[in-house]
Amino acid sequence: MSTAHTTASTSVLTGLARIVPDLEKLYKDVHAHPELSMQEKRTAALAADRLRAAGYEVTGGVGGTGVVGLLKNGDGATVMLRADMDALPVLEATGVDYASAVTAADEDGKTVPVMHACGHDMHVAWLIGAATLMAQQRDAWRGTLMAVFQPAEETAAGARAMIDDGLFQRFPKPDVILGQHVMVGPAGMIGGRVGAITSAADSFQIRLFGRGAHGSMPQASIDPVVMAASVVLRLQTIVSREIAASESAVVTVGALQAGTKENVIPDEAIIKLNVRTFDEGVRARVLAAIERIVNAEAAASGAPRAPEITPLDRYPLATNDADATEQVAGAFREHFSATRIREVGPASASEDFGSFGSEWGVPSVFWFVGGTDPDTYAQAKAANRLNDLPTNHNPKFLPVLHPTLETGVETLVVASQAWLA
Repeated sequence: MSTAHTTASTSVLTGLARIVPDLEKLYKDVHAHPELSMQEKRTAALAADRLRAAGYEVTGGVGGTGVVGLLKNGDGATVMLRADMDALPVLEATGVDYASAVTAADEDGKTVPVMHACGHDMHVAWLIGAATLMAQQRDAWRGTLMAVFQPAEETAAGARAMIDDGLFQRFPKPDVILGQHVMVGPAGMIGGRVGAITSAADSFQIRLFGRGAHGSMPQASIDPVVMAASVVLRLQTIVSREIAASESAVVTVGALQAGTKENVIPDEAIIKLNVRTFDEGVRARVLAAIERIVNAEAAASGAPRAPEITPLDRYPLATNDADATEQVAGAFREHFSATRIREVGPASASEDFGSFGSEWGVPSVFWFVGGTDPDTYAQAKAANRLNDLPTNHNPKFLPVLHPTLETGVETLVVASQAWLA
């Protein structure tokens, strides 16, 4: 990595300490006002206002609530930075004074609590911070910076919506696409790898059909509750008995719904499940096994009709380009101490970030930033209790503000400067 790059990154980041109080205020505001997927109007307006104030050319409403900001600063590469904005239908239990008390109607019209339980509020603050610093220090770089605030990552709909709304045709094609995610890990730590970084994910709803009857007369029924229970248990054998130890997959049943009363055998049952894989061949085998098991259990029960298997959402495998990842890693090694950078394994969590690079034909790099208090993490690790730490999507998930906030801004600036310095 060149000395020019290091000097340029340092120059851009000289203003970081000055804007941190404002970024903290912004982060707490976004955290206290979370919005569900495709409802991120307030968050998008905040992002758009900050970008305009910094001198960006701003386009709103991309893919619904997406925001794209362009800052053209002479000839050079184009770098796209992406942050997601949506929150989850989770009741917050962090106890902080800026905790969410928001409720909203979900896509089915049901009123649900809303919380930033996956750190997207931190992602928004990071990108606004980096975009602001880059605008303030234009003498330190040349090229075009493209800041993308994406809706609906949690439903795998946001990247697709922006692409379908002409993202590739309406904006300049970048030379690289960069993104990051706050995760459990010591705050200030950065983790990444070449190749698969987050898993592919497939979600399904399975509807099983039976024949209802009085609870005292099970012989008159075809019990979908028993059928569903058998399916759930048998699905557990896919990973344990059909996937080699050298391969990897996760099959999780997240919902099992049947009946309304203890003495009524219902007509049907609903199963909702999620699959995570890192290889297309493994994915195909797992999906085929699910279909085989569901249909076989229904047939064994004498179901009056075949089950309905309905796809709910699909996340692509996110893969880090080898050359671009090494360029980012080199920039990180120049800026951060070696103790803060780690090579990590692929995460079984999933992201639609990969859609931008794979479909645009652009190299992309995605990495993780730790958000756990370092002492808390060290104590949990020493006690072999890391699984007790609140993970993303947990009602108690809350990144420690510092140095998480500063680290995420630094990583975006330093990585961008690997192309723009």
